[in-house]
Amino acid sequence: MAQQFGKIHPWRRITPWFRGFDGPLAFAVFMLACAGLLTMYSSGYDHGTRFEDHGRNMLLAGFIMFVVAQIPTQRLMALALPLYVLGVTLLIAVAIFGVTKKGARRWLDVGITIQPSEILKIAVPLTLAWWFQKREGQLRPLDFAVAGVLLALPIGLIVRQPDLGTAILVLSAGMSVIFFAGLSWKWILPPVLLGLVGVALVVGFEPQLCADGVRWPVLHDYQQQRICTLLDPSRDPLGKGFHIIQGMIAIGSGGFWGKGFMQGTQTHLEFIPERTTDFIFASFSEEFGLIGNLLLITGFVFLILRGLVIALEAPTLFSRLLAGSLTLIVFTYAFVNMGMVSGIVPVVGVPLPFISYGGTAMVTLGMALGILMSIAKSKRLVQS
Repeated sequence: MAQQFGKIHPWRRITPWFRGFDGPLAFAVFMLACAGLLTMYSSGYDHGTRFEDHGRNMLLAGFIMFVVAQIPTQRLMALALPLYVLGVTLLIAVAIFGVTKKGARRWLDVGITIQPSEILKIAVPLTLAWWFQKREGQLRPLDFAVAGVLLALPIGLIVRQPDLGTAILVLSAGMSVIFFAGLSWKWILPPVLLGLVGVALVVGFEPQLCADGVRWPVLHDYQQQRICTLLDPSRDPLGKGFHIIQGMIAIGSGGFWGKGFMQGTQTHLEFIPERTTDFIFASFSEEFGLIGNLLLITGFVFLILRGLVIALEAPTLFSRLLAGSLTLIVFTYAFVNMGMVSGIVPVVGVPLPFISYGGTAMVTLGMALGILMSIAKSKRLVQS
């Protein structure tokens, strides 16, 4: 036996680790990663070690994706509740003795500084998918109410920090699980219509609502200022509106073909704030133009559609709900980032997947894609 084992080619021992990997999903990830490295080199080559660090973060995310892809979906389901409890416990710890930076208490010092809210981007959809898997075939309104509580608890703690960007991502992930689980439209339409009416009223009464001295209930002052700046960036063109105005100038100046690689004047003359993080889409648009934007959006659309196909073909309710939710996290990341840079939604500090600099977000993205790969592998193993 030992002699026979010794004759096995090393590649044949490694092959099982890659068996079942979803080729189209891996291709989409690779192409977007290449776009991210290209953009980061142009916008961050003179920004310290941003390009090298971005490459390192991508390698780390790829390693995490590969490792997580080896975890069976049954094991992922067993990890759901412990991960959720850990995440909520750490959020409570942040609220009590967290580290405060720039007026926000989002971090925890445990020897190294961590941001526990990032855990909930994965833990919330995992836990909600686990919950609905346990209730499969006997769903009642009470079950959706319990799911709502499981979602509301971390959202409330994250909003309190405050961290609206992460709260939006966790909320979208959780709501997508609840929606895919079969939430009735009669519960979905009223809040959606109410939200649209609220947006229309804010837009219609913007001069009165955003006048000096007017304070909105519930929202923090900086959140109110972001909404007012979105509605009229010219109110404070050198202050709160500077980000949006410069982002739109960069996008518009790119034209159809763009100014060319490393030729963006708004970027390299440093008119674009946060050009390697939140506003990197403006740098990309300036250099690669409308055609580059369409190709980038096509890459995201392909990845999202492939993720939804994996969700549709998944063998269990748990894996279907989880795959659909994680796919929509990528959609939310991309939509919110491009929207805030383009002046469509308020600036909330959400990075553009694969493109923006940021180690924590890259690790979270690697975990999400690894879970998608694991679900795709489980479907192939069932078929074989």
